[in-house]
Amino acid sequence: MKHARSALDEPLRDTRTLVIQLRDRIADLIRDEGLNPGDKLPTEAQLTARFKISRPALREALKLLEQDDIIYVEHGRGRFISAMSAVQVDRPITVFESVTDMARQYGYKPHNKVLSISEEAPEATVAKALHLKSGERVIRVERLRLENETPIMYCVDYVPRSIIPTRLYDIDWSGSLLSLLEQYKNRPRMSAASVAAVMLPDDVVARNDLRDFGPALLITETCFNAAGVPVNYAIDYHRGSHFTFSLVRK
Repeated sequence: MKHARSALDEPLRDTRTLVIQLRDRIADLIRDEGLNPGDKLPTEAQLTARFKISRPALREALKLLEQDDIIYVEHGRGRFISAMSAVQVDRPITVFESVTDMARQYGYKPHNKVLSISEEAPEATVAKALHLKSGERVIRVERLRLENETPIMYCVDYVPRSIIPTRLYDIDWSGSLLSLLEQYKNRPRMSAASVAAVMLPDDVVARNDLRDFGPALLITETCFNAAGVPVNYAIDYHRGSHFTFSLVRK
């Protein structure tokens, strides 16, 4: 495939995870090259040369596109553009990615403020979601995501204590939790989630001076590692004035 050199051909250098970057760049290629449903995607060799990326990273990005029904595989023939690629969805709620990556997709440059961190016995809902046995404990991390000092997300995460045996105060909890879990060989790869339109709980509002937060989109999800083991139970309140999500029905 002949093409003029463009931003698509530049090495990947932004702050999103490499595979997420690559997934988005391939989606851009499909759009910018005018590929239609049924057209064949360039080969792995062509894509690795074009994006200057390793084949394992490329295959992970292609798996994400396949999961999103943007492409499909015909064994022995290659990868092809699906009918779903013709449906333009700005922020599909089904995309699994870190909260930091998601916020950056909206153009935000969020920074995290850690409100509290503790080791505790889990509530029944948390213990059930994380498949914990009696007596097992969790790490609870409570954080705000801020954009220019404006709170745009309130998040509570629970992680099994057995996954992160390090002393809590020796860890920087202000960064990406997904990246932290990857250090302990338990990076989440997928999740099961529920969504509700809510207000922040009254005690959270009062304790953190969030009276101006307004309506929120609450996403509660259990995140699983590659082996299907739950490694994170997340409760994320997205400020309604700052986030919208889309979906495709099929």
